[in-house]
Amino acid sequence: MTKVPSRDEPSLRIHQAVARDLGIAIVSGRYQPGDSFIGEIEYAEQLQISRTAYREAIRILAAKGLLESRPKAGTRVTPRSRWNLLDPDILAWMFAGEPDEAFIRDLFELRGIIEPAAAALAAERRSDAELDAMGTALDAMQRLGLATEEGRAADQKFHRVLLQASHNEPLATLASSVGAAVEWTTRFKQRRRPLPRDPVPAHKAVYQAIARRQPKVAQLRMAESLRMAIEDMDMVPNQRHNLLPGP
Repeated sequence: MTKVPSRDEPSLRIHQAVARDLGIAIVSGRYQPGDSFIGEIEYAEQLQISRTAYREAIRILAAKGLLESRPKAGTRVTPRSRWNLLDPDILAWMFAGEPDEAFIRDLFELRGIIEPAAAALAAERRSDAELDAMGTALDAMQRLGLATEEGRAADQKFHRVLLQASHNEPLATLASSVGAAVEWTTRFKQRRRPLPRDPVPAHKAVYQAIARRQPKVAQLRMAESLRMAIEDMDMVPNQRHNLLPGP
């Protein structure tokens, strides 16, 4: 049964809590593609919520590609190929359990395509204000550590500002998705053991290359940082997931 938010969770509304719990159930495989949901009235009664809250939760999940509702056919779980896997909420729901290792590698592969190229563009186009913002985030990462919420937030900010500093509008729109991927892969790395190395020096190397306006160096340093991050999780990339750019 979905947990209705308590007074200690004022920021999470009932329909958001229902969407979260149903979303976790879908992405974890408890509901399979093609599975149908029981009727609105029955489900609302089962969850002890209003029909309005249930409808709003279904709208949230449909907007993220997890569900579809059709007249007479009802509400069904969609195939995984239709899910918006880069949606920050879906990423959070997937990491609420034990995400598939292939999916984690895929996230790093995506980051390996996007972030080194963004670092190269940032080295050419960044403003002084953006460089200062990355430097501030880097200082916070070093001071607070990635074992803390504040340190992880600084890590996300570093990567988010780096994408924005590319001054490529479509690329910058990926900032929230990349930031969510950074957060959840960092959390995942620390579930079983502390981080085996300090990731700050690798970030500093990226920052220094951007500060010196060295695009090729920035690209290589970012690729190296991502490669070390996936190795930290004892998930050595295979040839399909080679994160280093070619010559």
